[in-house]
Amino acid sequence: MVRDQAVIKLEWLEELNEGLIALSGAQGGAVGQALVQGDGARALECALHLAGIFPHRFYLELQRAQRPDDERHVAAAVQLAARLRLPVVATHPVQFLTYDDYEAHEARVCIAEGEILGNARRVRKFTREQYFKSAVQMAQLFADVPSALANTLEIAKRCNLTLELGKPMLPDYPTPEVDGVRMPADAYFRHASFEGLEERLQHLYPNEKLRDEKRPVYVERLEFEINTILKMGFPGYFLIVGDFINWAKNNGCPVGPGRGSGAGSLVAYALRITDLDPLQYNLLFERFLNPERVSMPDFDIDFCQSNRDRVIDYVKDKYGHDAVSQIVTFGTMAARGDSRCGPCA
Repeated sequence: MVRDQAVIKLEWLEELNEGLIALSGAQGGAVGQALVQGDGARALECALHLAGIFPHRFYLELQRAQRPDDERHVAAAVQLAARLRLPVVATHPVQFLTYDDYEAHEARVCIAEGEILGNARRVRKFTREQYFKSAVQMAQLFADVPSALANTLEIAKRCNLTLELGKPMLPDYPTPEVDGVRMPADAYFRHASFEGLEERLQHLYPNEKLRDEKRPVYVERLEFEINTILKMGFPGYFLIVGDFINWAKNNGCPVGPGRGSGAGSLVAYALRITDLDPLQYNLLFERFLNPERVSMPDFDIDFCQSNRDRVIDYVKDKYGHDAVSQIVTFGTMAARGDSRCGPCA
């Protein structure tokens, strides 16, 4: 079985290492592999190279999880560190939370890889010691290398990252300028929503008299949604989503008409995020966004599989590569917490 493996090119590190602290990767890294194989010259050369890329920011990593090569690597790495005057740091290859989780973890790995527990030649094998150890346990494990323990705290002190939790972090939507002044996002959001609604109404009701009769109901609903969205602080989200969906539609990337609770938003319909008139189908906006239960809105968007990368590239180019990321989903193999079934699920 071929498994995906994360890879980073050395030239990337040579170019983009500012602000980074590098650990050698224990016996799994290039230095460690050379040490385990008994190639001291290659290990020394690689360690010097990495230490040059990360001056005063490179640590030889030590691990003890009762794997076959652990002690051999630790002894060789400590000697190499003393020779090159490089710092060492103790880490642990955690795979599961507690000691008793070992059997469940082994079973999960075998299921995921189509293996059986009894196969002693399995490619991926772990030890019972790869659980999350406490500070006291780690101190006992590396009592003979106190500097490796001290450096875990040193690295923590050197890390300076402030995360603001509980608040959405959205890139700024580039609103147009009026008389040389950039429109506030809230004002442009309201303007774009009403402008889009008028275009939708002209399509839905070509007869002007009928359109004038229907407009008050749509305007009332639109005002309610706009005020709710502004109150919750999410106009930028709607503008950004509407921007890249409309770019996709205008550039040959098929997009679904909308599904899920987002189809209940008239603002989304006006901004062409969705293509379903929620009033025609009596869809509720509150199922999508409710001020009594504040959470980020979440549109379910279906892009053509062969074009979705083009849309992602557009978003990155417009809002900045440092403001855009992709997420993945993963299965925990846990039991479902409800009893839904069939059409109700």
